[in-house]
Amino acid sequence: MIWQTKTRTFDLTRRALIMGVVNVTSDSFSDGGQFVEVESACAQARRLAADGAEIIDIGGESTRPGAESVSEAEEMRRVLPVIERLMETTQKFIISIDTMKPEVARAALAAGAEIVNDVTGLRAPAMRAVVRASGAGAIAMHMQGTPRDMQFAPAYADVTGEIREFFRQTFEACLRSAIDPMRLAFDPGIGFGKALAHNLALIRNLDSMRVGGRPLVLGVSRKSFMGKALGSTAVGDRAWPTVALTSYGRSQGASVFRVHDARPNAQALRMTEAILSPEAVA
Repeated sequence: MIWQTKTRTFDLTRRALIMGVVNVTSDSFSDGGQFVEVESACAQARRLAADGAEIIDIGGESTRPGAESVSEAEEMRRVLPVIERLMETTQKFIISIDTMKPEVARAALAAGAEIVNDVTGLRAPAMRAVVRASGAGAIAMHMQGTPRDMQFAPAYADVTGEIREFFRQTFEACLRSAIDPMRLAFDPGIGFGKALAHNLALIRNLDSMRVGGRPLVLGVSRKSFMGKALGSTAVGDRAWPTVALTSYGRSQGASVFRVHDARPNAQALRMTEAILSPEAVA
């Protein structure tokens, strides 16, 4: 399975990728306020890369439940200096921009980002146009509602089937927009407009949602549904369950894992892959 970005080609057949999260925000659910300065954000990006992340996902707008949106100008003010600083020296990792705004994506790609991670699922024709024109890789995520209201009362008749159909429609829209299918990956959006049962059903049925032979992205890191399953409200209690789900998700066909803690999740991936593909370590 091949996934292409602006300059890189990843073979995900036997080796999955870690995407490390850097939130340049004051209000993200897990690390809001920790990396709002350029230097602290860049230092965190380099730490994640040293711990095994091959993609650094930089976001300047919180998408936690109930989050308010920020202006296009403010989002660019937050993320562009970080991308530009990271691009000043040669890096082993590539940069993803986590945004739902086409103009922010365009500016980030011009600054050196290689992937657009769109929580609104590439629904906007303008965002698809940015991806097509730039040759960037792209992640289309499913979200029911908006960050502000998505967790009020999420409801599905068949969550797996409905998200599979969303992926199919998105894939066809991207093809009509002349986006190279090799650039695309899909994320079921764990925690984005889903109750606990929905999240567990999606993780359980990951491989059945694949469309067009494209990679699946799994982002569960530190999310509240794990606390509900475990009976704990402490964010710190979600670190090792995240690692467990990284290993399980790899066995179910996911190929890119968006996490806050790179090292233990990268180790879990490599161990799981050694079991799944023993020839890779022979």
